[in-house]
Amino acid sequence: MADTPPPREDLTGKLLIAMPDMGDPRFHGSVVFLCAHSADGAMGLIVNKPMSEVTFGEMLEQLDIPRGPDTPELPVCYGGPVELRRGFVLHAAGYRGRMEDGLRIDDRFAMTATLDVIEDIARGAGPAEALLALGYSGWGPGQLEDEIRQNGWLTADATPELVFGRPMAAKWEAALASLGISPLTLSAQAGRA
Repeated sequence: MADTPPPREDLTGKLLIAMPDMGDPRFHGSVVFLCAHSADGAMGLIVNKPMSEVTFGEMLEQLDIPRGPDTPELPVCYGGPVELRRGFVLHAAGYRGRMEDGLRIDDRFAMTATLDVIEDIARGAGPAEALLALGYSGWGPGQLEDEIRQNGWLTADATPELVFGRPMAAKWEAALASLGISPLTLSAQAGRA
């Protein structure tokens, strides 16, 4: 009888927390929100790497979208190395805009990749909690599972408070703390005493 692989845990709606010795520098210190995970691969957005090249206001100008009096200064993140010119809005699932064009991830989170949500945000009618990511992080079949087995990532539950409510620079440590881990206990290198 052939060996059957263990059942794959669905990580949709979870966080990936980069270990200190993450081999890919693009993900060093990253917290990734997984929008989708299946046998076909995974897709997520880095939620703690602010883009220094562009602000939300500048992006609205580039898209010729007028700002309203209640336009928030939405955080703009580097979502990952794939399709850097494409924008994704990760937001609270309570937003009821044109969700036929969006992805409801679970009862707390949704993602929209259309201009409608950006126009709603600019008018002050968008989701109460949101962040904009340029680009995304993608994995092929089995690739993410291999990286987790090789201790490249820890997984944790995502909360709106951690994803939307924390300053970008505090999210990695907060995600570790949600697992009861102090960053000081993690080592980038194994050593000898």
